[in-house]
Amino acid sequence: MKRNEWTAIRANLFKRRWITTSKGFIPAALLALLAVAIWQIVVVAADVPAYIVPSPAEIMAELLAESSWLAADLGWTMLEAVLGFLIGSCTAFITAVLFVHVRVVERAAFPWAIVLQTIPIVAIAPLLTIWFGYTLVPKVIIAAIICFFPVLVNTTRGLRAVSNQAMELMNVLSARKASIFWRLRLPSSLPYVFAGLRVAATLSVIGSIVAEFTGADRGIGYVIVQASYRIDTRLMFAAIALSSLAGIVFFHVIGWIEKATLRWPEARLDED
Repeated sequence: MKRNEWTAIRANLFKRRWITTSKGFIPAALLALLAVAIWQIVVVAADVPAYIVPSPAEIMAELLAESSWLAADLGWTMLEAVLGFLIGSCTAFITAVLFVHVRVVERAAFPWAIVLQTIPIVAIAPLLTIWFGYTLVPKVIIAAIICFFPVLVNTTRGLRAVSNQAMELMNVLSARKASIFWRLRLPSSLPYVFAGLRVAATLSVIGSIVAEFTGADRGIGYVIVQASYRIDTRLMFAAIALSSLAGIVFFHVIGWIEKATLRWPEARLDED
């Protein structure tokens, strides 16, 4: 095949990917622009004071004015979120593997996993701050705790989502448990695992910010607390907008990793 033909094929593939991506992002972007426009019009028309509800233009101006400070704090919060996400997700995956292969472990530990999930994060965070101080550790622990349960539940379900025919074939071939896990259970579970990881990605950002509320000297949560003391609603909205954007980006990063990993047909659970 000639070089020009390869170039044309790659250009066509890029065009198709761009169209597919645009179909997903354009409606959401248009809805966001409409909401921001209505917000701006209502605030200006009603002459709402900025200390109650600032306009989007004022929030954007605050973002630009404090960009370097907010970027540094956002980076710190995302470091906490990513570390907590990795620790919580890896722990949940290992626990799910134990649940599937050792049922007595599941019967003993799963109720406690539910208890851990039902404890309010705002109740745990002050204790961890007392124990570990204003360091990175309590924020990472909170993010890991909040990520643990969705990954655990989805991974456990995925590892058991194996067709009976495939399992019977592996048994007929006298396959060992390790072979069954790596060749059958793990590939079958990946769509469920990534579904849990996408949920955990957004929750990790929330967990880090909540942990910063109880004691921190940097981070987006710290910025929000300091802004609330000064009744600086512009800065509060700017920090909230940044944290939301970070959660969205983290969610889509996991989605892109999923698309790169799950290439076989009908692999992704959300695929039409």
